[in-house]
Amino acid sequence: MRLEVLHVPDCPNLLPLLERLAQVTDLPVSTRMIESPADAERFGMAGSPTLLIDGQNPFAAGATPSLACRLSVPSTKQLREAINSSGSPATEILSTWRRRAVPLDAVTRTAHREVLRAFATTGAPPLGDATKALEELHELDAIRLTPEGEITVAYPFSATPTRHRVRIADQVDVYAMCAVDALGIAPMLGQDTVIHSTDPTDGSVITVVRRADSTHWDPAGAVVFVGADPGGGPSADCCCDYLNFFATRAAAEAWTTAHPRVPGQIINQREAEDLAVRLFGQLLVE
Repeated sequence: MRLEVLHVPDCPNLLPLLERLAQVTDLPVSTRMIESPADAERFGMAGSPTLLIDGQNPFAAGATPSLACRLSVPSTKQLREAINSSGSPATEILSTWRRRAVPLDAVTRTAHREVLRAFATTGAPPLGDATKALEELHELDAIRLTPEGEITVAYPFSATPTRHRVRIADQVDVYAMCAVDALGIAPMLGQDTVIHSTDPTDGSVITVVRRADSTHWDPAGAVVFVGADPGGGPSADCCCDYLNFFATRAAAEAWTTAHPRVPGQIINQREAEDLAVRLFGQLLVE
């Protein structure tokens, strides 16, 4: 999802709009200064500031191009509804969140990999006091720390039990934060995994076995629901509870019908595996 704000020079409502957007979404927001009627028509500015979502104005589609300053900006409720109904696939929103959580600094990146490898080899986070690097990883949402500084989440791993249990190389048992995270452990580590999860509608067991380059799902008709609330916040709070395995597409559709306020989409097995590779396949690559 691409968010862009068009504005004239010294627009008094630019900062209020950006502040409200920061309250409702973690997605990046770009700005573009418009200085002529021709540019207003070219880029679609219908008063300053104008929010575009994937190039479209969600509040005044087809409005007359204008350089005039707006008297007010959309409320946080209006902005959240516009982003939620934009039609951008939940998988793309999730990918954007996780890409922004990848540390770029060498020291922080090394600390991140040490945490992931500790989970992969012991099934638990490393011991020790919180460091500046861990605090930075928490701010990035690459990991989550308790108020006491203990690691409780290092996506894809959870330090506490979840409905998604993963056996790594027939040696180590870990918990994953969600269905996609569970699928991402094998490509991240380059090792075989066996996932045991449960359908949230009836508790039926879903098993996914990854051996070398082949994956076997049981039941064969199992799917994954991906829900990503663009309202913002840590993934652990805003989307991990939504990303679940379902034994059948019908079960997933029944769940979405019963939870109309949860934005997202049902994806098939291949799509879920591809998404997991996109999110986690490169995290431990030097």
